[in-house]
Amino acid sequence: MKTYAPRTVGLAAAGLLLALGSGTALAQTIELKVGDFQSLQHVQSKEGTQWFMREVEKRTNGKVKFVHFPAEQAAKARGLLDAAKSGVIDIALAGNLYTPDRLPLNSIVGLPGLGKTAEEGTRALNSLLKKGPLRDEFIEEGVVPIYAYELTPYQILLRSKPVASVQDWRGLKIRTGGTTQALTMRALGASGVNLPGPEVYTAVERGTVDGVLFPIPSVPGYNLQEVVKYISTNGSFGNFGMTLVMNAGVHAKLPADVRKVIDEVGFDAAINVARAQDNSTAGLLAEWKAKGITLIEFTPAQLKAFSEAMKPVADDWVTRIGKQRPAAKQVLESFQQAFAQ
Repeated sequence: MKTYAPRTVGLAAAGLLLALGSGTALAQTIELKVGDFQSLQHVQSKEGTQWFMREVEKRTNGKVKFVHFPAEQAAKARGLLDAAKSGVIDIALAGNLYTPDRLPLNSIVGLPGLGKTAEEGTRALNSLLKKGPLRDEFIEEGVVPIYAYELTPYQILLRSKPVASVQDWRGLKIRTGGTTQALTMRALGASGVNLPGPEVYTAVERGTVDGVLFPIPSVPGYNLQEVVKYISTNGSFGNFGMTLVMNAGVHAKLPADVRKVIDEVGFDAAINVARAQDNSTAGLLAEWKAKGITLIEFTPAQLKAFSEAMKPVADDWVTRIGKQRPAAKQVLESFQQAFAQ
């Protein structure tokens, strides 16, 4: 399957163009195949992937067209990076924490306590993705990162009982999005169960897990509000990063003007989807409360206790990732500085 597909217009249209004047060049379009794992109704799809495609098509005056394969039609969530790398599709939305063995430095997004909003995290993440170790990891995988965004800080969604103290976490099986989040749960005394988003609903419904670490705006995309009774509102139990990547060969063959538009739209799309998530949070929480879900607002003392318990996670991350990537400490310091700015 070809990954770069410039197409001339149909014969009838070509004839019409020629009829308009012998100096008229045949119009061409560049068709790019995009795959992700979210439904078309998911806020990240509507305000991220779909928004990006519309804007690129508009700003290139139709020179670029997209064929979209949502909801794992092109590949499973964990396989999308490989699908773009191999050229099965041209562009993929890759979850940073789904391949921590191949993108270890990019798993930094999973650390707890970094940032309070999706936009704050997204700006910090993109500042590091422009050049340096985070970008280099994607390049090594044969793909070029177009843009990245963070979700809102992860909250805890619980199936049958709430948590109020560190002791309440002990023995719980909690869905996590990767190794870093699993370390966070271990620090609190719980066990992390690594599952991609599309598998979470069934796991909670069947009691395979007691709870889920999840960002509030993403909950409706998986209907998790149907299978939990308690949702926290102000925790910060890590995060998740999404990166839209393009096959490196396809990217290299794009005309310079198209690459410029894609880069510009990419950053705009990242901020757009981040703000959309932040803006949707309050309304969702009010809606769920009205339907009987108990919202957990941790007290300052409880948050402090959680923070103290989770402190070793960042040090563990530097030690663990540093064995494979010596730049781990530098990346953590740069990420923390980006939030401070």
